[in-house]
Amino acid sequence: MISALKDALKAAESWPEEDQEALVAAAREIEALRSGVYEATSEELAAVDCGLADARAGRFASEEEVNALKARFRRI
Repeated sequence: MISALKDALKAAESWPEEDQEALVAAAREIEALRSGVYEATSEELAAVDCGLADARAGRFASEEEVNALKARFRRI
């Protein structure tokens, strides 16, 4: 392991949990790019299950709701 990575990991020990989770997410993305395999988190899998349940129940966003979200995030 290169010394810069060792230093970064040591520094991350004092970061807030949210920042540590962001670092873990970045590492997972790098690993997925290297291996071609993405390991979803339990939270991501729960969100997928929720979305599938909504779809099975016929709960979909209206075109107006989708357009409102597009407009909101395109301003950022």
